[in-house]
Amino acid sequence: MTKILEKLITTEKTTKAKEGQNIYTFKVKNQASQGSVTNEVEKTYKVEVTNVNLMIIPGKKRRLSKTNRYIRLPKWKKAAVTLKEGQKMEEAKDKK
Repeated sequence: MTKILEKLITTEKTTKAKEGQNIYTFKVKNQASQGSVTNEVEKTYKVEVTNVNLMIIPGKKRRLSKTNRYIRLPKWKKAAVTLKEGQKMEEAKDKK
């Protein structure tokens, strides 16, 4: 079994969702499904998941130096995981 969760996304918007609505956001592998994300979060963090929403984020266009050449970054998948009321997840600090 491969590791589905790549990292926990921490931005201002996700921090507000975490505090108010108990929603945690992860970057996941592109082949991840809702069931596999649910199982991985429940097994890793020992919490109960009530809902999982998956989003495919398109790759952005980046300019190379001062030339007029552009590259496209790859698309990636994001998972918004809602936990059962009253539960919290202990985040481990990733050293990546």
